[in-house]
Amino acid sequence: MEIHGEDVLFSNLDYNPEHYYFLYVGDLKAYALNHFVKETLQRRITGREIRFVAIVPDVCLQYNYANVIVINPVASVDMITNHAFSGIDRPPQMSCRIGSGQFMTAVSHSPAILRLIDRILENQNQLFVNLYESVVEMTLDRLDRVSILGPDKYIAKKLNNKVFQYRELQGIVPLIEGTTCTGLAELLATTASCREQWPEGVFVSGAYSAAGVNSAITYSQDEVAGRFTDEAGEYLVTRYIPHDLDPTVLAVVANENDVYIAGIADQNIIDGNKFVGSHFPSQVTEAQALEMKAYTVAVGQMMGRAGYRGIFGCDYLIDYQGKIYFLEINARKQGTTLEFCFTLEQTLPEGAPMLPELEYYAVTENRFPPQTVEMKGNIRGIHWGTYNHKVSAQRITTGYIPQNPYERETFRKVARKELVKDFVILEHLGTNLKVMPGTFLARVVSVARSKKDVDEGLCQGLGFIKQTIQDA
Repeated sequence: MEIHGEDVLFSNLDYNPEHYYFLYVGDLKAYALNHFVKETLQRRITGREIRFVAIVPDVCLQYNYANVIVINPVASVDMITNHAFSGIDRPPQMSCRIGSGQFMTAVSHSPAILRLIDRILENQNQLFVNLYESVVEMTLDRLDRVSILGPDKYIAKKLNNKVFQYRELQGIVPLIEGTTCTGLAELLATTASCREQWPEGVFVSGAYSAAGVNSAITYSQDEVAGRFTDEAGEYLVTRYIPHDLDPTVLAVVANENDVYIAGIADQNIIDGNKFVGSHFPSQVTEAQALEMKAYTVAVGQMMGRAGYRGIFGCDYLIDYQGKIYFLEINARKQGTTLEFCFTLEQTLPEGAPMLPELEYYAVTENRFPPQTVEMKGNIRGIHWGTYNHKVSAQRITTGYIPQNPYERETFRKVARKELVKDFVILEHLGTNLKVMPGTFLARVVSVARSKKDVDEGLCQGLGFIKQTIQDA
């Protein structure tokens, strides 16, 4: 089946009606998670091979993946077909990364995708849509026999609201001293009243923020007025606590009682609130780990009572005295989800379900499957780190690093001591691109037997990425 239309920038779809398909809609960076979803469905649906179609917004030079469809309403086909390697005299194309809401809207209304869904449903009785993040702009589930394989999008939106979290979690987790307010006038009045008593900084976050967007540590009222502009928006204002440890706990909730803890990683945060990567195992003490797991279970049970089912994460900070503070719920898959799948696969007993299988059962049956077991220590001695490289100023890419499909294999080899260390570079956009500030250019994943070797791999990988860019 050919996929074509003005909204389709690229497709290498090879549809076979004898196979059973599901769709993945999300960024290319989570493509590999679908292999675990595929394996889950294969155990549930017998007699037909499971395949998936990945619908992504990423405009890249090359797609070393099967069954990819690229939809990006602010890009053009020319941005893919007219990339040029360095040395060829051709004006650079513009990189085009868009928000998840705009992307999901475009996919939900795409005539090409709707035709594909009709064709698939001619040959199977149900179609699952796997999402990295459940957002309300995704409306394909309104179609007959189409189901989202993830948390309810309206519940997820409610739970991702930082103001809602702060109000709902009073007395459940240790929250940082603060308050909520509505509108710019109240925000400015509130931050002004707090500034003298919080000399180390006033942290301001919009109701919805992620990866440093729509939040900031402020040290003056001019910073608040210059950074936040939503006249009617809701804001969370808290005391900034200096610290150097930002652990995050990844988990799955199946119902109001059952919460599965996947593990704890340390986030790499720059400029106080910008996430750029993670490290595992965490540097927290055993007592701190137990405390954060207990808090995360309590949060998960609150989410379960609200109807949330699926993967989520909780972010914390630990101050210089060792005290733990809760920061936020991420009612979605986190940046550590894929690497934790690879870690759990090498650590848990054979046959134990991975995170996508736990989410599948949570969403479809409100329970966890048999043989569910949590990871008890890093028995295989796996260490890993990730780094997401974003450019801080406009750049031109002059080189390209091909997609590496062997991240899962790297974890296996290090766990089995076939390798001491290795790193992979993933999702590099391509060459001859004008890359705008804040654009995600590529990421590095380093796996080793020690943190020192992990950090060395991250440094080497980042060095390779930097060699592919120059000042615009």
